[in-house]
Amino acid sequence: MASSWVDVSVQGRLMPAWWARPAAPPKAAILVLPEVFGVNGWVRSVADRLVAEGYAALALSTFWRTAPQLDVPYDAAGLAEGRRHKDQVRTDQLLSDVAAAAAWMQAAHAGDGLAQKPLGCVGFCFGGHLALLAATLPVIAASADFYGAGVSSGRPGGGPPSLELVPQIPGRLWCFCGDADPLMPAEELRAIEQALQAHPGAGHRLLIAPGAGHGYMCSARGDYHPEAAAAGWAALLDLFAGSL
Repeated sequence: MASSWVDVSVQGRLMPAWWARPAAPPKAAILVLPEVFGVNGWVRSVADRLVAEGYAALALSTFWRTAPQLDVPYDAAGLAEGRRHKDQVRTDQLLSDVAAAAAWMQAAHAGDGLAQKPLGCVGFCFGGHLALLAATLPVIAASADFYGAGVSSGRPGGGPPSLELVPQIPGRLWCFCGDADPLMPAEELRAIEQALQAHPGAGHRLLIAPGAGHGYMCSARGDYHPEAAAAGWAALLDLFAGSL
C-alpha cells in the first residue's frame, strides 16, 4: 500500500486530500467524506482498510476552504471547532469538491483503469449527510451514508431537506443509523425509510443497528459499538462489491 497527502484542483484552488492505493491495480476507487473532526487518524484508517480490500481511497478535506488541515480530537472543544467549519459548507461547494476529486482520480490514475470504473463514496456523521448529496452525481455508483443527521430537516448552506434529492440519485444509496442515536430520532429514521422505499427498484436501503448510538463505526469515539461496526463494514463491502 502507498498513501500520502495530495492536492486536488477545485476551480483553480487546491484541496488537500489523503490518497491511499494498493500495490496492484485497484478494483475501483472510493471517496471518503469525514466527520466534523477532519481527515484524522481514524478517517485515514478507513482509507487504509479499503485499500486492504483492493480499492483505492481518497479522503477529502471537506472544510478545506476555512480549515484545510483540520484534525481535531474527539472532545467538546474539537466538536465545537468542527461544527464551526461545518456551518460554513454549502451543498454546491461539496458537489464541486466531489466532482473534482472524481476527475482527479479518473484522469491522474487512468493507468490503473480508474477512468473506466464507477466510483463509490462513504461518509460518516456530517460526511454521511454529504455522501447522500454526493450520490446525486452521475459519477457515483454507490454511496454509503453512515449516521448523516439532518437529512430530513435541512441541507448544508440552506435549502429544502436533502432527502428531497433522493429521486435524483442514479446509483445506489445505503443509509446506516443506530437506533440509539440521539441525533437521529425515530421521526428522522421514518423519513429516511419512506424516501428510500419510494424508489423500490433503485436498490436503496436503510440499515438500522440495534443498540448503536451516533458514531458507532469509529473506534476512537465513546459510542463505538464493535458488533454494529463489524456489521456495518461488512454491509459496506457488500454494497461496493455489488455496485462497482
